[in-house]
Amino acid sequence: MKTAIVVFPGSNCDHDAYHVMRHVLGLQAEFVWHKQTSLKGFDLVILPGGFAHGDYLRCGAIARFSPIMEAVADHARKGGPVFGICNGFQVLIEAGLLPGALLRNRGVAFINRDVWVRVENDRTRLTGLCRPGQVLQMPIAHGEGNYTADPGTLARLEGEGRVLFRYVSPSGELDDRFNVNGSANAIAGIVNEAGNVFGMMPHPERNAEPLLGNAQGLVLFESLAGLRPGAEAA
Repeated sequence: MKTAIVVFPGSNCDHDAYHVMRHVLGLQAEFVWHKQTSLKGFDLVILPGGFAHGDYLRCGAIARFSPIMEAVADHARKGGPVFGICNGFQVLIEAGLLPGALLRNRGVAFINRDVWVRVENDRTRLTGLCRPGQVLQMPIAHGEGNYTADPGTLARLEGEGRVLFRYVSPSGELDDRFNVNGSANAIAGIVNEAGNVFGMMPHPERNAEPLLGNAQGLVLFESLAGLRPGAEAA
């Protein structure tokens, strides 16, 4: 598997994603500058966290027009997996590749802390190695992570099993105190209708190896890569 890590001006988690794919999992990975127009030869596309173009206007609103995004959309249309993390999730929403919107956090403050998310659907390429209902502890770092959508869209996401993660208590219970940004239905991550475009606000690339004291995010990258848990690519 060969992974493209898309880099926008202001990306700051691109090297984290590259490190997980290349050095932790031993897979091929390359940075792709946002002005490039082709993703030929890549199997997986990751849009990393950060502040693309300074997050002026709205988060992801300018990055959505970067030349590479046409190639990202084409990759998705052909069934290729695309994974947007934090700012990458925001870009995918602005590009229309995922539904809904990400608003200012409920407390109108930037939040940088660990949260707990519960796996709601373990039958996707991103979550296939997770257990149903598994609770993962991950860091967040965002000011606009309050997921919202119109009632019809929320109903479809829920009814079609497209909610991947919810913010929960450490024991896995829904509790508004732990829905730190105020997201509708405590949604922390979703998947598109075709099942190949994923977006989430927490940062699994920041806790993907034991050296960091928490490697619970690694299971998502292992799942994307089609690896056994704990296995490295040949």
